[in-house]
Amino acid sequence: MTTASAAGAPAPLVGVLALQGAFASHQERLAQLGAPTRQVRTPADLAGVDALVMPGGESTTMSKLLVTSGLYDPIGELVTDGLPVLGTCAGMILLATEVLDSRPDQLSYGAIDITVRRNGYGRQLDSFETELVMRDLPVGSATFHGVFIRAPKVERVGQGVEVLAEHDGVPVLLRQRAVTVAAFHPELSNDHRLHAQFLNTFASTLDGGEAATVQGGSGPSEPQTGSERTRSS
Repeated sequence: MTTASAAGAPAPLVGVLALQGAFASHQERLAQLGAPTRQVRTPADLAGVDALVMPGGESTTMSKLLVTSGLYDPIGELVTDGLPVLGTCAGMILLATEVLDSRPDQLSYGAIDITVRRNGYGRQLDSFETELVMRDLPVGSATFHGVFIRAPKVERVGQGVEVLAEHDGVPVLLRQRAVTVAAFHPELSNDHRLHAQFLNTFASTLDGGEAATVQGGSGPSEPQTGSERTRSS
């Protein structure tokens, strides 16, 4: 594997929002790529981060925790300033411009021009796994094992938003400028290529240098099982 920095330059520091959800699994995927991470629980934890991962969880609870932790406004300012962000499942909801079937107190950053329906694929019993054909994976197979747990469903895609993967004709992985969102849980697949793809979208711009391409391995290993899969988004 190759770290996401040029020779002699530090690898980008990726903050991982650690208020709820499978944040530790995101850190594991990034560690496999040589990218240092920091758990983000307070505004002070945002200092010096080059990118941010917003994991799955329960989106209304996460939006409340963002407010009570004092993180909501500082993250919003960083996202507005162009901080690269990867949002998965609940993270997709928090980054969307419009959220359907949400509670009145649901907050979102409006960072990517999409409309999503909360729990659009159904409840916990409707969770499923499938192989996705994806664009721009660094190496290996073009398919990626998608784990969908109470996943949001994309119902509108705005201009300027790239669709990187679909399931049954519905976008499930999208990118607009520095923001990438997934309706599924890539951190639970034991395949770090999507995280490598995310790092590659911004690493070469850091410090004005030329970054090495992050190699994501030859493909997935066995997906995770157990309690990590029962967490709702």
